[in-house]
Amino acid sequence: MNISYNWLKDLIDIDLSPSDLSEKLTNVGLAVEGVHAHDEDFVFDIDLTSNRPDCLSHLGVAREIGVITERPLIARSEPTEIPLPAVLAGDVVRIEDSKLCHRFTARIIRNVKIGQSPQWLVDRLEAIGERSINNVADITNYVMHELGQPMHSFDLDKLTGNRIVVRLAREGEAITTLDEVERTLDASMLAICDAEKPVAVAGVMGGLDSSITESTINVLLEVAFFKRESITTTSRKLNLNTEASYRFERGVDIENLIRASNRATQLICELAGGEIGELIDMYPTHPVPVTVDSNDISVAVMQVTGLDVSTNECVRILTALGIEPQTGNQIFTSPSWRHDINIEEDLVEEIARHTGYENIANELPPAFGAGEYQPTERREKQLRQTLTDIGFDEAMSYSFVDTKHDDVFEPVPGVLLEPSAEPFVTLRDSVIDGAVRMRSTIIPGLLEAVRLNLNHQRRDVKLFEIGKVFASSKSADHAPNEQKLLTLVVTGAELIEGRAMSARDLDFYDAKGAIEAALAAVGIPTCTFAATDVKHLRRGQSASITASGKIVGFVGRLSDEITSRYKFKQPVYTAEVNLQSVLEEVPITATYQPVAKYPSVTRDVSLLVARTTEFESIRQAIVLLNSELCRNVVFVDTYEGKGVVEDERSVTIRLEYRSDDRTLVESEVDDEHQRILTSLAADMGVRSRF
Repeated sequence: MNISYNWLKDLIDIDLSPSDLSEKLTNVGLAVEGVHAHDEDFVFDIDLTSNRPDCLSHLGVAREIGVITERPLIARSEPTEIPLPAVLAGDVVRIEDSKLCHRFTARIIRNVKIGQSPQWLVDRLEAIGERSINNVADITNYVMHELGQPMHSFDLDKLTGNRIVVRLAREGEAITTLDEVERTLDASMLAICDAEKPVAVAGVMGGLDSSITESTINVLLEVAFFKRESITTTSRKLNLNTEASYRFERGVDIENLIRASNRATQLICELAGGEIGELIDMYPTHPVPVTVDSNDISVAVMQVTGLDVSTNECVRILTALGIEPQTGNQIFTSPSWRHDINIEEDLVEEIARHTGYENIANELPPAFGAGEYQPTERREKQLRQTLTDIGFDEAMSYSFVDTKHDDVFEPVPGVLLEPSAEPFVTLRDSVIDGAVRMRSTIIPGLLEAVRLNLNHQRRDVKLFEIGKVFASSKSADHAPNEQKLLTLVVTGAELIEGRAMSARDLDFYDAKGAIEAALAAVGIPTCTFAATDVKHLRRGQSASITASGKIVGFVGRLSDEITSRYKFKQPVYTAEVNLQSVLEEVPITATYQPVAKYPSVTRDVSLLVARTTEFESIRQAIVLLNSELCRNVVFVDTYEGKGVVEDERSVTIRLEYRSDDRTLVESEVDDEHQRILTSLAADMGVRSRF
């Protein structure tokens, strides 16, 4: 962002040299990366973070200088407004989608004379890297850089019906933008239209056919406020990034529209001989002012930063920044140009940066119970160690993801609390372009890690991650629902230490076994799996995970659709568990049991069952018999093929029989074994294969 030193002096009295001012601005968080001379001016190259769109203008930077120097901004007289009656205003401007266009102002300026801009205006624009076009176009650019509000001027006489309609574009509508490129719009893009066709891509770029030319006499000046997400989507789809879209995407001041319109109108009348006409202000969607509670802001500053700042100084800084105190300095109202002030810590940050980060001392923060483990920390540590011992590597992925993952992955139970039209948490200011969602599952991050490994020719991957996921909730404080999950992925083959050749390919049972080991490590030694359909897993190779009587997650093979999307050429298995829900259960303490004195007897039996019958249902049926002698039931193998009809399969199980007080004889085992098989045949319709 280029800022002119002389331009700033038009907005506030400055007695600091350019070098001193650059240092002061850097100290309060507006990092000046360089200062270079331009004729008789100096230009600051300021690197701004995405949460400070208010400083994408000379006014925003001047406001910061006002706090530094304790000087007010220079007042400027505004032209007299000539409002158009509401009935007639609706005939000139109509907003059809007020969810995307919250406010739209139009000013009619008549009898303008299009020509070259005066030299001072050309010099100002050239200093910050803008080229001169004509006086009216230059004025709209000038005011945007001065006040931070993008605007656009139309040739009123080229607008069919002399009217403006703000609506969603119709699928396939085309417009030739100012860069002389014909662009095709779709139904998700907001357009500014006349009575027949689009004349501008809202918030991005105007159209060539309605642009200002030497023949223009009457101008319609548009100054509007559009929803940020809409501009971001449109800009990316059209691959069209402009100074206007850059500002709209980060957020402009909805209450600054009239001021910007007045400023541009004043300059057009002065430099292009225009006559002030009617003002139309359509304001269908009013924002709700953001208030922040703080019982004692001075104490909050001390607790968070260690800085000793008096309450009066805290209030002075905040007031100068436009953050007005209310009700005895306990409630502060965020100004309309600050979209990043929402909680008390945001107020503390403003005070700390203007007090001086360099004044924060090096000392340990106060702590209570320092060195103690959190309630679940020991169990999580044991879980990590267990997974590491069986060959997994721990991953850490971003907590924010792209919207393309919406509705692709099924969240585990406990994440989505209730049905909602918008179940996901959306970021106001994304750190990474496109990553505007807080993740509701960790799977996308791990799949990106798998893809990275495969691209580097490492095909044998076992990863896990423990982290938070987020979903919207209807809580009173509007805080999202946060849950801690355990997620893992396995793909490729099992490697053995010291051997170059892999032992076997990893499969469903490796992911299942890893989950069993992980849950056992946190004191849940028994979990069950049942076949189920999961959105992101392949049907027939997916299962729900039940622990302590409730479903806590899913495991299975990644679906073919997602596999092809990531261009995986080998099977990928994934599992995800609501670890927070699991850790809420009281762990089962390991207890000593003496080694059995008497030997056990095992019997393998192959059962013919329907293809849909699961081993778990057979095991449960045997457990419910409460056999005194049958101590264990384990799965051995399945067979499908010759000798077995098409809709059946053979499931081989192993039953272990033992008594605590005697050695079993053959007849006892035979009788109990036959009783179990008879019961299975009666209850489940299974029969012995041999």
